[in-house]
This record gives sequence, structure tokens and C-alpha cells, in this order.
Amino acid sequence: MTRAALGSARRSFLLSVLRPLLLASALVVAFATGASPVTAQENQQENQGTIVLWHAYGQAEARGLRAAVEMFEAETGIQVDVVENAFGAYESKLENAIPTGHGPDVFIDAHERLTDYARGGLVRALGEPGLVPRLDLDPRHMEALTVEGSLYGLPLALKCAALYVNPALVDAPPADLGALVALAPTLPEGTFALAVEADNPYYAAALLHAYGGRLLDDDGGFAFTGAAAEATLETLRDLTDRGVIPEEPNGDLVRQLFTSGHAATAISGPWLAPALAEVGLAYTVVPLPRVSAEGARMEPYVTVEGAFVSAETEHPDLATQLVNFLASRAGALPRATVGGQVVASRTAWEDPALAGDATLLAFRTAAARGRVMPTHPAQQLVWEPSKRALRKVLRGDVEPTAALEEAQRRFDQLTRPVPGPRDPTFILAGLGFAMLLFVLYSIRRLRDDTFRAELRASRPAYAWVTHAAVAVGLLVIAPLVVGALTSLFAGRGTDLHYAGLANYADILTAQGGELFGSGSFYLVLLVTVLWTVLNVGLHVIIGVALAMLLNRPSLRFRAAYRVLLILPWAVPNYVTALSWKGMFHRQFGAINAMLDAIGAEPVSFFGSFATAFGANVITNVWLGFPFMMVVTLGALSAIPDDLYEAADVDGASRWQRFQLITVPMLKPMIAPAVAMGAVWTFNMFNVVFLVSGGEPDGSTEILVSEAYRWAFTRGRLYGYAAAYAVLIFGVLFLSTRSWGKRVDGMGATS
Repeated sequence: MTRAALGSARRSFLLSVLRPLLLASALVVAFATGASPVTAQENQQENQGTIVLWHAYGQAEARGLRAAVEMFEAETGIQVDVVENAFGAYESKLENAIPTGHGPDVFIDAHERLTDYARGGLVRALGEPGLVPRLDLDPRHMEALTVEGSLYGLPLALKCAALYVNPALVDAPPADLGALVALAPTLPEGTFALAVEADNPYYAAALLHAYGGRLLDDDGGFAFTGAAAEATLETLRDLTDRGVIPEEPNGDLVRQLFTSGHAATAISGPWLAPALAEVGLAYTVVPLPRVSAEGARMEPYVTVEGAFVSAETEHPDLATQLVNFLASRAGALPRATVGGQVVASRTAWEDPALAGDATLLAFRTAAARGRVMPTHPAQQLVWEPSKRALRKVLRGDVEPTAALEEAQRRFDQLTRPVPGPRDPTFILAGLGFAMLLFVLYSIRRLRDDTFRAELRASRPAYAWVTHAAVAVGLLVIAPLVVGALTSLFAGRGTDLHYAGLANYADILTAQGGELFGSGSFYLVLLVTVLWTVLNVGLHVIIGVALAMLLNRPSLRFRAAYRVLLILPWAVPNYVTALSWKGMFHRQFGAINAMLDAIGAEPVSFFGSFATAFGANVITNVWLGFPFMMVVTLGALSAIPDDLYEAADVDGASRWQRFQLITVPMLKPMIAPAVAMGAVWTFNMFNVVFLVSGGEPDGSTEILVSEAYRWAFTRGRLYGYAAAYAVLIFGVLFLSTRSWGKRVDGMGATS
């Protein structure tokens, strides 16, 4: 088969198989959310003056955007429907909505995703940059929104990191890192000279740039190596060891330290300002300091937020008109004055309202001195290896050279070519043969007089269950089928091609590496099995013990105890996970505070597999034992009292009654709950993702969190992640079937 024929067959297969399933999924989502895609499309056809604008802004920026849109509506008479989306799911929502014709006409997003959008056919080119005159926009920012010579959007705002200064703790902004080191001993106890996410490559890159390095080279290769990278890691580790910056930092900790007055300075972006306004903290903002008195100035990454026209818009002229207005001086002013944005329009800064805003001017200066983030697709793949290297060095696990070499290997693994296209003839023939067998079987059954009579007799029953069967088919069966089919495709994002079983081969062979090496399927499976067995075992032991205690008639305040013990189950698990994560923090956690109170050394819980895995288990046991306790209480109430009375007559001890009556009677009743708990625990994504985050070095990941990372943080390998999901389903299916046979045996024995 020629390459052209192979491509044609591949496209035909994609269109014939995936499109109906994707459309069915879109209908399910529309039904679940109460929206009607057909109605929305009809409304747009009826009202040609209405366009849809999507964004993922916070409250203040959303108000500024709304003010700009209202000005546009007043001037043009064009109605704009502004839709706010969750930031975390924004990219995937665009990728799924635009190709099906249910996306926006215009959307706002960061420039570093533009290359993926352009290659995926999600955005409409505005033209060549030289043919689109924008006299009040910086050429650097226009270049950031240009891919392969075509301009796809117009810059609206700039975002980068700067230095927040608390004037109550420091007289003048520190000029360099040496000044911060000197400031640390003069501050009150428990107060840091600088709060920054030191283990986040986004912030560490500012220091790396000052040393002359970078994360990614011009060809998309891993550049976080060499003397500059080692100097960056050593400097950050030194600042941590000296107590200048906090240990195990994260965004919430930086915000809490600075807003509570426990940090003299903080490195963050404009997103920190709303939190400071809420607490009324006085602060100033200045560009990032120098590395030393004679050294270079730190250069943060700059993100250019642009307005883009959707490739599937039905109103390209109106959408382009809105984009032009938002990028103009008139559209920039309300976004700056109301929303606090560092707007890209240069003439807007001539307005007195902006010229006198010291905070916005400081961020604008910081952006002018920063580096526009590369738009190369590999930029999204550099974060995870770099972050792991930073964390390992800051914890003192390895030296910078070894950490950077490991990061290089991880990056090479993430950027390895995806499996090539395969001929879909075999699978199409297999599907056709299976459908033929199904049709022949159906015809044979329908020709059977007995079957037809039974079918007619069962018609009323089918009428009662049809709606449930349709709902299960759309909500359960269809997604499973889509996932299974997706696992047969390879590629990044929406650029997929049929690859057969190549994804499964890569997973089961550890991509040609060690079968039990770091991150391999088999090692993660072992961790997942250990995770499931430990958790379910502790759930059963603690749940049964508490149920036995609460089942005693002589126990006072039983109702109150039951309510208190059910509370961990009632609280949303992500809230509980975040609470426990805070308690396990090395420097500020409650557990280490108790250890310190008794004279013990603090524990870096996420610095080793044993402690990080233990932290995950403790959190999940806290969440899971109430369910098993409630099930056991119900099972205990079903055991006849006559059995215990007969045992008392026979002189049986309490232990003998428990061993010979309670346990055999409980087994068949709580076995389904154990199976259900095992499935839940096997896929307990929230706890692993939010508590340990896979630390250290990904060793505490379980199969479902590993699948998530391949789908969303490692280049959007949806087919690879879908293959993981199919394997997870297979493992659970086989294990639950085996457990079901054991349960049937228990019931027969009892």
C-alpha cells in the first residue's frame, strides 16, 4: 500500500469510526449539562450578530474583559456571549469543542499553546504579520503569536513574575540575592526573606537566564544542562539551606507567607495581587533583582495572552472585528483599569490612569526585561523533568550534575517519536467480520419461533428498561468504546493516526527500557497493587473493629460516635487530601510540629518512597474506613440473636462467638463492599495526585495517575493514556471476576 493510500484509509477509518462516537459523547455532555447543541446552532443562525467569546480569567480580569466587551457592543451593536471556563480544563475543552462546531468564535489563551492549536486546525490565521498593521503593539509580542509566517492572534496582555516587597519588613527593595541573604537574619523568627516556588522551573528559569542558560534550545532540545543549570540548582539549594526561602514551597504557601506578613519579599505574578487586596496588605512591586551586585538581572518568562479566531466560526468577520477591538487602545484601557491587566497596547500606557499605576508599570518593566516563552511544542514537555531535578537537589537527594543527567533522560523519553501509522485494513476487516457474525446470529435467533414468542411476551418489560439501557449505553458503554478505540491511535493532541497495538507494545515493553525501571508499567502496577491491598485491608480491620464497638448495646452516646466517625467519609476527598498534605509539610506541617514538640527530628515525608507512600495510605484510610464501618454495622444487625444465645448456652467465649459466628456471617455480606472498595482504591486518583503528587521522583504514582500524566502533562498522548486505561480496566475486570467467584463460594458455604 502506498503512503497516499495508507493516509486515505487512515482518514476514512477515523471519520467512519470515531466521528459518530464523538458526536454521541457530545450529545451526552449536552444532555447532562442541560444544553442543546442543535438549539445553540439554530440560535446562532437566527441571530447573525451574536458571537461567543471564551476565556479562563479570574474574577478581576473577567470584570475587565466584560467592561471591554460592553464597550464593543455599544459601538458596533454586535452581541457578545462571554463564557468563563475553568483554567485547568480550558485547553482540552477547546480541542474537543471547536472541531465539533460547538466551540467559541473567539477565545483568549496563552501564546505557548498556539503551535498546538495551529497544527490541530483550531485557529484561523489573520494573515501575514507585515500585512496586519498594528502600530501600537510590540513586534516581540506579535512574533509570539506567529507560527510558520502566519499571524494567528493579537496580543492582549502580558504576564510574568516580579518581586513583591512588604515595606513593613524591608526598607528598600533588595537589589540582588546577596541583599536578601543579608536581610534574612534581621527578620523576626519564622519570617523569610523571600517566598518563591523554588522547585518550579517557571520561576527557576529567571535565575537560569541570569546565569546565561535556558530550558529549551532553538531546535526544541533539552538545554537545562551545563554550568548555568548547575549554578542555578546550587544557588537555590544554598538559599534553602540558609533559610532565606522556605522548604517544600508551593503557590499556596507563597501566598500565605506573604499575605500573613511572614515573608519580606515574594516572587510571583499578577495573580498574587487579588489575594493581597483581600487582606489589605500594603506592598510594592519591582522587577526581579540581580544575581549579585555585578551580576546579570534575573529574567522571568513572559507569557503573551492573545485573542484568537476559532477555525470553525460561522462569523469570521465579526470575530476578527472583536479581536481587533480587544487589542486596541480602547479595548485595553478597561482591561487594565478594571481587570488589572498589563495590557500589550503601547498607546494605552499614555493614559494617566495607567501611567500613574506603579504596580502595573513595574510588571510592564519586568515583562520588557523578561524572555518571551518559546512556542515550540517541546516547551510543554520540559517542565516535568526539570521540576523533578529541582526537587531532588533541593531535598539533598543528589548532586546537581546527576539530577540534570536524569532530567535529560526523562526529556528524551517524553520526546521520543510516537509510533508510526499502520495499515487499518486488518482491524477494519475484523470489525466487519464481527458485525457480520452478529447479524447472522441475530437473523438465526429471529427465525426461531420460540425466541420470537418470548420477545413478544417480554415487550412490556423492555419498555420499562429501555430508557435505562439507553442511558447506560451513552454514559457507560459509549465512553468505554471510544476509549478502547482511541488506544489504537498514536499522536500528540488531536493529531492522531492509527497505530494498531503499538501503544500496548510500548507500555508492556517499558518503551524498550527496563521492565521494572522507574515509571514502567510493571513497577507502577506493583505499587498500585500494594496501595490497594494495604488500604482495603486497613479499611476492613478498622471498619469492622469500630462497627463491633458501636454495635454494643451498653455503649453510651453511640449515635454521636457514629456521626463523628462518618464525617471523614462525608467531607469531599479532595478537601481531605489537601488538608493532610498540609499536615505532612516538612517545615509547617502539624505532624512535624508534634514531632518537634517531643524533641524528634522533622521528617521530609515526600523525600522517600516509604514516607510518601505512608502519607498517601494514612490519608486514604482516613477517607475509607467509615464506608466499611457503615456496611459492617448493617451486616451485624442482620445476624440473628438466636445464634449468639445458643453459643452462650454452649459456654462459648467472646472470641469464639466472634470467630465462629460473626466472621462467617459477615464474610458474604461485606465481600461486595470489599470488592467495591478495592475498585475505588485502585483508581483513587485524588489522594495520590494531591497528597504526594507522585513524589519522590514519581515512585508513588499509581496506574490511574500515570495515565493522567501521559494524557495531560507529557505531551497529550491521548492514545497512550487510553491504552493505560484499557489495561486498568482489564486488571480490574479479571480481579473482580475472581473475587466474585470467591464470594459465590462464601455464600454457598454459609
